[in-house]
Amino acid sequence: MSEHSTSTPPASHLSPAQRQWVSFEDPTEERTWLFDVTFLESSWNCIFGSGCQGIDEQRDPDAHRGCCSHGAYFSDETDRLRVEAVAARLDASSWQLAAEAERLGGAIYCDDEGDWRTRVLEGACIFHNRTDHPAGPGCALHQLAIAEGSSPVDAKPEVCWQVPVRREDHETETGHLFTMVREWERKDWGDGGPEFGWWCTEAPEAFGGTRPVYLDLSEELTAICGAEIYDAMREILDERRSSGRASVHPVYLGMPTRRDR
Repeated sequence: MSEHSTSTPPASHLSPAQRQWVSFEDPTEERTWLFDVTFLESSWNCIFGSGCQGIDEQRDPDAHRGCCSHGAYFSDETDRLRVEAVAARLDASSWQLAAEAERLGGAIYCDDEGDWRTRVLEGACIFHNRTDHPAGPGCALHQLAIAEGSSPVDAKPEVCWQVPVRREDHETETGHLFTMVREWERKDWGDGGPEFGWWCTEAPEAFGGTRPVYLDLSEELTAICGAEIYDAMREILDERRSSGRASVHPVYLGMPTRRDR
């Protein structure tokens, strides 16, 4: 597998020279993988509860909601059924809003657009334990997984454990797939993304990790693309890192990321 750097597709707020990608062909199917190594080689790490400002229009670090403010949409039925099975193991001691969820007809529902999602109650996902919960703030599903000694990847909606990594599949007219694994940006949240008061992949304080993202999120990346593809990508990025060719994330370049109105 060979490395290929390209300027397409660049992030919306970057010039092509500031975003690096590596790509290679999948040995098992008609697919080309493209990895956003500018992000994967960065020192980003999740700072939930340790300086995360949240994604509301007004920054609110004391609420400790992180990116739970809008609830989660399920990627497919398998995703939804898996989370429903985990939620069935929660009780009032591990899930602060269990009674409220039952009163509302369940924590998961199908909205008017036909999309399955988690309910939002008083500014956050209904699975989010608030700051006054005995277990502390955070996702009840995540906290249950930790308590049981299992992985949050197996407990939470896909979107929740994938962010801030995003996978996109693009099929050509001939049926060939181009799959991007890249940094999750404001635009990926839809119309409300530009209105966030803060977003972690644009914030210098979130880039204090001791390992690059491709190592720190190895479990999540393996779940996204499979062990064989992850290992192939890691081999390329390990070589880039050892040879001093790792890219620099644009947050260190002082790029403007949000316009103040």
